[in-house]
Parts: sequence; C-alpha cells; structure tokens
Amino acid sequence: MLLLLSCFLQNYYQNKLRLALIGQSLFGQEVYTNLRKQGHKVVGVFTVPDRDGKADPLAVAAEKDGTPVFKFPRWRVKGKPIPEVVEAYKAVGAELNVMPFCSQFIPMNVIDHPAHGSIIYHPSILPLHRGASAINWTLIQGDKKAGFSIFWADDGLDTGPILLQRECPVEPNDTVDSLYNRFLFPEGIKAMVESVQLIADGKATRVPQTEEGASYEGIQKKSNSKPAEAIHNWIRGHDKVPGAWTVIDGQTVTLYGSSMLGSSVPAGQPLEIEGASQAGVVTKNGLVLYGSDSKALMVKNLQYEDGKMISAAKYFSSGDTARVELTDDEKKIAEEIRDIWKGILSNVAAIEETTDFFKSGAASMDVVRLVEEIKQKCAGLQLQNEDVYMATTFQDFIQMFVRRLRGEDQEEEMVIDYATKDVNNMTVKMPWQCFINGKFEDAENGKTADTINPADGSVICKVAYASVGDVDRAVAAAKEAFEVGPWGRMNPRDREAWRRSELATIESIDSGAVYTLALKTHVGMSIQTFRYFAGWCDKIQGKTIPINQARPNRNLTFTKKEPLGVCAIVIPWNYPLMMLAWKSAACLAAGNTLVLKPAQVTPLSALKFAELTVKAGIPKGVINIVPGSGGMVGQRMSDHPDIRKLGFTGSTPIGKQIMKSCALSNLKKVSLELGGKSPLIIFSDCDMDKAVRMGMSSVFFNKGENCIAAGRLFVEESIHDEYIRRVVEEIKKMKVGDPLHRSTDHGPQNHKAHMDKLVEYCEPDYALQLHMGTKIVLF
Repeated sequence: MLLLLSCFLQNYYQNKLRLALIGQSLFGQEVYTNLRKQGHKVVGVFTVPDRDGKADPLAVAAEKDGTPVFKFPRWRVKGKPIPEVVEAYKAVGAELNVMPFCSQFIPMNVIDHPAHGSIIYHPSILPLHRGASAINWTLIQGDKKAGFSIFWADDGLDTGPILLQRECPVEPNDTVDSLYNRFLFPEGIKAMVESVQLIADGKATRVPQTEEGASYEGIQKKSNSKPAEAIHNWIRGHDKVPGAWTVIDGQTVTLYGSSMLGSSVPAGQPLEIEGASQAGVVTKNGLVLYGSDSKALMVKNLQYEDGKMISAAKYFSSGDTARVELTDDEKKIAEEIRDIWKGILSNVAAIEETTDFFKSGAASMDVVRLVEEIKQKCAGLQLQNEDVYMATTFQDFIQMFVRRLRGEDQEEEMVIDYATKDVNNMTVKMPWQCFINGKFEDAENGKTADTINPADGSVICKVAYASVGDVDRAVAAAKEAFEVGPWGRMNPRDREAWRRSELATIESIDSGAVYTLALKTHVGMSIQTFRYFAGWCDKIQGKTIPINQARPNRNLTFTKKEPLGVCAIVIPWNYPLMMLAWKSAACLAAGNTLVLKPAQVTPLSALKFAELTVKAGIPKGVINIVPGSGGMVGQRMSDHPDIRKLGFTGSTPIGKQIMKSCALSNLKKVSLELGGKSPLIIFSDCDMDKAVRMGMSSVFFNKGENCIAAGRLFVEESIHDEYIRRVVEEIKKMKVGDPLHRSTDHGPQNHKAHMDKLVEYCEPDYALQLHMGTKIVLF
C-alpha cells in the first residue's frame, strides 16, 4: 500500500514547475486556479494595483490561497527596469513565467530570467494582429477565422516563436464578447495549462513567426462613408475604447449591437447621421444605418458621452417614461439590491439614488456578478448584462428592475405584427414572421408565402418564407443561447416553469383539423407532453458502472449526460402542434436549444407557440422558428455545422437525403420517423360492431392524416360483403364539412396536393396494380 502511494506521489509531482504568474483579470485568475489544480507550484503572482479600493480577480484568488502577491504599478521608469521590483521578482525563484493577458511592459531581464523563459497568451492567430486590441481587429477587418496564440516572449512586439495556436470560425454577428466568451476565454485557459505541461514534459515547440501576413493595426480614423458590412464590422469589433462612434444631433454617440439586414427595412422615423451616405431610420427594432453601397445594418443600442445607454428604437422617446411608485414589497427588494450594489462597490461609502455603477469603479465582471446575484434572489426574472448598461444609476436600475419584475415591458420588448382573422366567434391573432432570437422579424429576403385554409381555399395570411441566411441567424442565436445565455447555466428545476381555444382555432383553420379534436387532442396532448417532460428536467442523471471489483481499487467508470447543443426539428403538416410538442419538449428538457421548421402548409401553430414561449419567460435564442421550404430551409439545417442533432418526420426519400447530408456535414445525430402505413386484418370470428368501429377510426381519425392510419385494410373473404355494407352505412352518417362546426366529423384534407393523391388512390386501376387477386378495402 505504501509503495503504491509512493508511486502515485512520484507520478503526480513529476514534471511540475515553479511558476510566476504575471497578468490580471478573470482570465488570469482561471489560469492560476487550473495550473494549481494540475499540481504546479505558483511561487508568486504579479498583478496590477487595486483600482478604487478593489483588487484584481487574480490577486483575490492568490491572496485567498496564501500565494505571495505583488502589485507593482510599473516595472520600468523611462525605459529602465526598477531594481527593487526586479529583485522582488527574482526572489520567488520561478522556473517559468506565465503571462495571461499581461497589460504591463515587462523588462527583458525578467522575461529571460527563468530557466524556461516566459510564455504569453495573445488573442489572435499570430503573426496577424500583433499588438493591442487584437480581438477587435479580427472583427473590424472581417476575418473569417479568429483564434489565439501562446508564444515565447522576446524583445519584439508579439514576435516570439509560437508554442501553440487554436482557431475558430467567426460567425456573421459575432461581437468581441461573444467571440471571447465562446472560444477565446474557455479554450485559452485550457491551452495555457496545456502549454505549461508541454514545457514541463520537454515537449514544447518553438515555431518562428513568419513575416508573411504579419500585421499591426493602430487606431484608425473612423469614417461613415464605408460599405454597410465594413460599418457593421467596425461596430461589432469595438469595445468602449476607442469606440465605434458617430455624431447624432450634435452629440457623440457610441453604437452597440450591430447586425446586417436583408432587403426588407422596417418603416420608421428618419434620423440624420453626420457623415453618413444617407439618413438613418429609427424603427421599432432599432436604428437602421446605410453604407456607401446602400446596404443596411441595424444598431440595437446607443450610448451617450455621460455613459447612459438607451435602446436605439427609443431614440425619439427615451425620456418619456414615467417613473413608477414602488409598493412596500418592492421597496424591501430595492433595499436588498442596494446591499448587492454595496457588496460590489465596496469603495463607495453609501449607495445613493444617484450612484452610478460604472463611475463608481465597476467593470464588466461586476456586471455579470450583479446580474447573477439578482437573478438568484428573484428566480425566473429575465435580466441581461445589457440592462445594467442601460440603467447605470441606482434609481434608474431600480425603476428598470421593478418594471421587469411586474412584466410591464415584456409586451413592449416583443413587437409582433399580427395577422388577424375573425373566426370561431373570436378574433384570432397570428404571428406570421420568422421567430429568431426572441423576436419576430421578416425573412432576410423579405419573401412571404400564402398559407391556405383547406376548408374553402382562401388565404389565411402571408407567412415569412425563410432563406438560408435566416437559418444561419437562427442557429447562431440558438448556439449563443446554449453556450453563453442563461439557458445553458440554468438549474434543471428552473426549466420546469411553462389559451387553449385560440391555438385550437389556428390549428383548425390552418390544417383542417376538426375543432373539437384539435381542442382535445392537438392542443390538449401537446400541453400534457410539455408537462410530462418538464418533470424530467432534474431527473436526467448518469450512471456509475463497476468494471473491476478487485481490491484495492475497485475501478469503475461513470457517465454524465449532457445536452448536445443546438438541435434542429423538421415537422410535418398532419399534427402541427403535437409534432412540435413531441419533438421539442424532450429537446428543451435536456437543456438544448432548438431551431424548428414547421411544414410549409401549416406554419401558424408553431409561430403562435413561439409567441407564448416569450410570455412564459423562455430566454431569447432558446427557441427559433423558421418557416419555409424543405429544399432550402430543411437542407440548410441538414448541412449546418453548428447543429448537433436533427429530428425529422416525413417521407422515406427525404429522410434518406437528410441522413446523407447530416453525415457529410458534421456527422450530426439524426432521428427519422419515415413513411409507411399499418395493415389492419379482420377475420371472420371478429366482433363485427367493434371491427367496423375500429376499422373506421383507424382510417378516418384526423381525416386519415395519421402516421398510424390503417392504409391497408384486409378482410377475410367470408365476411367481406357484410363488412363493406356495414362500413358504407356508417360512412353515410358522417358529416363532412367546416372543421369549426362542432358537429363536423371529417374536415377538409390538409392541402390540394394531398387531396389529389387520395383521389388517385381511389381509382380502380390503382387498386388493381396494388394487389392483383386480393380482396382489399381502401380508404
């Protein structure tokens, strides 16, 4: 036993190094923590001085562990090393300097002092974007790939030999934050730890940087006279400094939250932009800007020089909101939030109504802490980081918080351009646009398609006809919601939290389902499905599997079940709402996000469902609905590399094509429910009354538009004639007609092409070809 322990300790401590960490920020803290977990000895942490009485996160973690911490404001004066600083560094006896996001200029006699030298993290694929603001320039220059490098420090500007590099694709609407949170931060931490271990094991490489493709971008003069994509890249590529700014009405305004627009630009109020090729437009969704190429982009938020941020959509009405009076309970919560502010702004003597969160020294990591602490205190409250930037003083923050708590701004946030129809003794309100990232919006190309009422052939309304670009935006939204949004971090129990007649009416007029059946089955079973799977949210658990019971180890393996990520769902037209429920409820319960394509002929139930998910508090991006054709939207889903699972119900030929596309794209998981009808066989010793009832329900339930319909009905010859007579008598009693009439037994077939196919089945030649010499009843 002692021998085994000795061998274990030798293996654990071999090839471990004494490290000095020189850097700062939450990134530096995570690198520090993970290096210690790997068994390396951090002999000293060198970071920046406290700011406004607050220590850097790296210093906080190190001081908690008892690691020596040094907070030097500078290492050099007039280009020369400060002797006492250098001596203090050398005294810790480091074998390697690890420099995660080091913002200070470190003297070369410190860089070269350890036996293994120094390694630095840089957020670009060197030699591209050497110098400061590398992440920003990756986006500003429109690079298709981003990444980071870990290199050996030398006396040049990010010119040392490369030890390790990683890269990732840049999504169309990536920002500095999304790129950093999705890839540069989590993967960079892993790579720093991996690099240290490679050095410890003597396996680290030193690949000289080539000058081919090398770049260093200084601060460039902003110009509004650029193509729209260049302006979009400039906005999404900037943090607050140097800032993507323009002048509006004589005020310098910083722009945030840019996305490219298709050909459809919403109506709005014109706004002059200094130096722009044409006036912008303030719309219900944000500020539309035009590039020199006349293409458009949308800006979500504006920030003034005093730090106040507003929604761009509210530019002309930002000061019109009346202040709300707080109830006694709300006042108590406000005081609890004041305590949270005080805990974060520890350098402020007292949190007054006018205390400004950022002017008091708060940084981006404090925003995350504030949001998370408040969400813990108020379970179910949908609060985002940007809400803090838009209400920076305590009094404004409380006003925003109370409105959000009361739900007063939910309807305002979700703008829906309904199609309305007076039917079934009610006015039915139907969303018709794509539902992407929590918002209803036109298809990128502005195209629409008619959805038809099968009862009379009339047009119910026009529905957005999604393009490949819409699918890409929906997948990007679902991916962001899964990776960095609240859904992926949510406790499984919180995922349990979720107008029957309106849904049933929409289902009836869109698909032709008899209203009473839609009310009980289509809607009722869908609700039951979501309730059932809501109960699974906190019961999805892994297993421990014994693989060797021999002493002393008794080895075992264990499984941990985790969500896949972005899932795609393609559903058919026979049960629009139930198919959505069956496929999406389990997907969401497991913690995935989804992009769903309803059938082209029955999109309205899915879009109404999307509206209800917002009212139920589902975070934006978790559910996205893209109506359109299977050949375009469905095919893009099959091909998309960021979709990890695709579920499809439909025909066998299309299923084969989907499986092939999914395999060729990224080997995504596939679930297929394909064609095929079930036979029903009736023998002579049957209970005739029951056989007739079962035969008719098997064929005519939901108008025969049923995946388990008895499309083939075999009757024993001795009872064939009697059975046919009895069935015909019962069929004559059925009422075929308007599905909204309560006495209707059989509504219209879903669409004309389907009806034509059924008529073809009834032709005598078809039956003869199907089964020569066999008595068969076909419905």
